[in-house]
Amino acid sequence: MANWLYRMAILGLATTGMGAAAQPVTAPTEHVTVTGTRSREVLDSFVQSFAAPARMTGKLARLEDGICPITIGLRPAATKFVIQQVKDVAAKVGAPVNDKESCRPNIAIVFTTGPQALLDNVRKHQPQYLGYFDNNSQRDALATVTHPIQAWYTTATKDLRGMAELDNAKGGGDEITIVDDPLNPAQIVTMVMPHAHGRNVTGSRLGDGLRSVFDQVIIVADPSKLLNYEIGSLADYISMLALTQLSSLDTCQQLPSIVNLLASGCTQKASALTDNDLAYLRGLYKMSPDRTARIQQDEVAYGMEKSLEGR
Repeated sequence: MANWLYRMAILGLATTGMGAAAQPVTAPTEHVTVTGTRSREVLDSFVQSFAAPARMTGKLARLEDGICPITIGLRPAATKFVIQQVKDVAAKVGAPVNDKESCRPNIAIVFTTGPQALLDNVRKHQPQYLGYFDNNSQRDALATVTHPIQAWYTTATKDLRGMAELDNAKGGGDEITIVDDPLNPAQIVTMVMPHAHGRNVTGSRLGDGLRSVFDQVIIVADPSKLLNYEIGSLADYISMLALTQLSSLDTCQQLPSIVNLLASGCTQKASALTDNDLAYLRGLYKMSPDRTARIQQDEVAYGMEKSLEGR
């Protein structure tokens, strides 16, 4: 599985005419940070609406293994810049970074003028990398490209003992034995639950010991629709998508954010990661991964508050 990202990207390059994607890109300019209202109420609302919870646990997912991005479809200088920017942002907010040259890629950033053809290949050959879906209709909807830059997340659930299982609608087919009367073998009933997921948990209402993590992230960008944007802005936007799963790419965020860059109708545009973005990511990567979703949101908002205050 270590090389699946390379194979997928190469398949996309071969079938979508990627030569056009390797165009010159504008050199990055100096980043400008934009801030906004920082009341705790606003921060709480921002956090609750910003990130999408994982389907299996309802919790906020994040990268737990050291991030190892690859970028395909750009010229070498731009490729190096995008990869380094993702790593730099990750290090700045406390996310784990794998700097080994032979690291296992877990973030694929693909620039292609044929994004839908690429996702059609993923849907046909490796649909698990689209993310969680319950049926073919949801699978097909996930595989539909609707934005000039879009991300897909394969999440996994880790239990109290660190055992990981990829999130999907199909379980491991666990068997559960129920004994009504230990002295009467006839009362032993074995139930097969084909969609069950066996996990070690704490049983606490504050945190069950389960945590959601990103196993693989795919980010696809169509350069033909991004000609008016500088590579620095795009690299920041991609960095945000690489480190957290957003609830929407179309919603104008109530605080200035790089997410508003490609959302239509937003009045608070930002051409770079803002203080709010960095504070959110710091809070996300400091929160308790096994707590309830509500506690996680509170911890992220509190982390944002302290980060924005400079503490």
